[in-house]
Amino acid sequence: MADGTELSRRQFVQVSTAAGGLVLSFAVAGKVQADGAAPGVINAYVTIAPDNVVTIVAKNPEIGQGIKTSLPMIIAEELDVDWSQVRTHQADNNPTVYGRQFAGGSMATPLHWDQLRKVGATARAMLVSAAAANWKVPAAECTTASGVVHHKATKRSATYGALAVQAAAQAQPDPKSIVLKDPKAYKIIGKSKPQVDTAAIVRGKPLFGIDVVVPGMLYATFEKAPVFGASVAGADLDAARAVKGVRKAFVVEGGQDLSGLMPGVAVIADSWWQARQGRNKLNIKWQDHPTAQQSTAGFNAQADALAKGAPLRTERNEGDVAAGLAGAASTVEAAYAYPFIAHVPLEPQNCTAQFKDGKMEIWAPTQNPESGRQLVAKTLGLKPDDITIHMTRCGGGFGRRLANDYMVEAAWIAREAGAPVKLLWTREDDLRHDFYRPAGWHYLKGGVDKSGKIVAWHDHFVTLGAAGKPGSSAGMAATEFPARFVPNFRYDLSVIDSGIPTGPLRAPGSNALAFVVQSFIDELAHSAGVDPVTFRLNLLGDQGLVGSAGRDGYDPGRMKGVVALVAAKSGWGKTKLGPRQGMGVAFHFSHLGYFAEVVQARVSEDGEVTVEKVWVAGDVGRQIINPTGAVNQVQGSVIDGLSAALGQKITIEGGAAVEKNFNAYPLLRMKSAPAVEVHWNITDNPPTGLGEPALPPVLPALCNAIFAATGKRLRSLPITKDALKV
Repeated sequence: MADGTELSRRQFVQVSTAAGGLVLSFAVAGKVQADGAAPGVINAYVTIAPDNVVTIVAKNPEIGQGIKTSLPMIIAEELDVDWSQVRTHQADNNPTVYGRQFAGGSMATPLHWDQLRKVGATARAMLVSAAAANWKVPAAECTTASGVVHHKATKRSATYGALAVQAAAQAQPDPKSIVLKDPKAYKIIGKSKPQVDTAAIVRGKPLFGIDVVVPGMLYATFEKAPVFGASVAGADLDAARAVKGVRKAFVVEGGQDLSGLMPGVAVIADSWWQARQGRNKLNIKWQDHPTAQQSTAGFNAQADALAKGAPLRTERNEGDVAAGLAGAASTVEAAYAYPFIAHVPLEPQNCTAQFKDGKMEIWAPTQNPESGRQLVAKTLGLKPDDITIHMTRCGGGFGRRLANDYMVEAAWIAREAGAPVKLLWTREDDLRHDFYRPAGWHYLKGGVDKSGKIVAWHDHFVTLGAAGKPGSSAGMAATEFPARFVPNFRYDLSVIDSGIPTGPLRAPGSNALAFVVQSFIDELAHSAGVDPVTFRLNLLGDQGLVGSAGRDGYDPGRMKGVVALVAAKSGWGKTKLGPRQGMGVAFHFSHLGYFAEVVQARVSEDGEVTVEKVWVAGDVGRQIINPTGAVNQVQGSVIDGLSAALGQKITIEGGAAVEKNFNAYPLLRMKSAPAVEVHWNITDNPPTGLGEPALPPVLPALCNAIFAATGKRLRSLPITKDALKV
């Protein structure tokens, strides 16, 4: 265990007895570095009641990814209890006790796998020690099973519940003495478990932020300018106040930080409907704002103009691209583009807040509670320690709830109201004030030699941002595939200034880049007359790990493994297909996961696309913690990707979003959802996360399938019927 996550004596910070049971509290220092964030501390709590019921705290936000189930499973396994004994409890935000609590980046499994195993094993060791002391036998002679300690020679046994209080008084074990289970002995990890909240969700029990009710609570709505960043010039507050049930209506000055408290008008009432009626009377006038000059059409024109000139800068330049293209047996030149898209979690943004006696209490469906606490503290001039955040289950996140704009709005409005307030956004609010997946443009040139290998690749990437820097989630790493796999490679970058807020959306960056890269690779494969699967395997080559271990490291062998697996499972090259029916393949590495996918699709003569089936092969290391949850994550990723490909875009006109609801921004309907067949390639690598890496390949695999079916290459999203009509 030489990975920096060892539990030392000093790191064991608390053992205390709780009424009616035992609380074992641990702090485990470890490598909790995430995307440049400061190292953190992970804590886990185990409570054992006299009746042998074990309560395990789920420390991270649950956004539907199943983390409230899978992380406690790790502790329970090493604690050696039956899953039927376990109850889970959602933690509040408390970085002092739990370390960093967030949901994002498919980080939960890689960050917590080793730490939580040790927490469970340490608790088990203490319980064994307590039993051994009672029986005056060596601890090494004791065994455990199903929450019971046994001593075979004396035929004695005791439940954890009976030993818990005494165990708390045991000297903390030497970390070097902690023995983790052989995975072959796992009884919980690797076995499918239903999500712990499923029954409550089915029964409609309150779990989500939108369900929160606080005594004396009022309801609020908040209107912001359609043009991002515009301030309030005037509003008919009296008209809003005249609506029955409306308690207050006031202007919030806000600021110009798009991630903070924005200008707007708040209406507070006895019911949300009354607040909404008051909002309808406001007749708000907005100040002029420079972003009003921006539009999707304008961005498209700027991108085309930039592509014709010298780039802002070159991010990577290897070999001689010009010479490579000149000497290629065939070349392809193409322009790809993708639009802004929104997150649209089914639970719109909401937050409940109460300000009393200088203290702020918040109930929030957030992916990043500590960031929200700091934002509220800074904006309202409070001390962070005076802010309590209760984490509710999120009705979807997908990256949207990493931003906490709705939290700071609720906090500000609650302080002004002098009463607890639930702020609830409309669906229209949510679509018009998202932090969108940024649009982007790629101008590509590629060349293939006579043997069918890519010898040159040039990408002039035009993206959105400010002052020459890409905006949030609008950049592309210089190591992005196929960098390091093509001898003559150049990546140029230009940036368009934009006032449109952007941010991470499920598989940030990759959800768009995979479409571009894997579609263009498909074009090169066809130009070379090589089967697309074979072409990709040849491109990956026979080299070992490329780059250093970590998020920029790339193991071609693992990728070839999933490409070969998905080809075999899908019957690639062997399936007889009908007219206007095709199969497409793509792969992508992101968030430490290797995924390859095949889509089978049919295109009608009027351009209607039917996705008939999707095969997925994934490599996320040596251990799948909860197989049911893992498959659910993959299937959800595929559906998300298909939704984006088949109809989603946010259009900007006059500095504002045009699409306002699901009639203009469709989600994939159940009748259109294909069968998704998931296969795992288990490799001897550390377990990694599954929230994101299965999404990116499905978009290019679908577009490549459409090309196979129709001969029409799709170079921009979303897919439209008009582009595919006969």
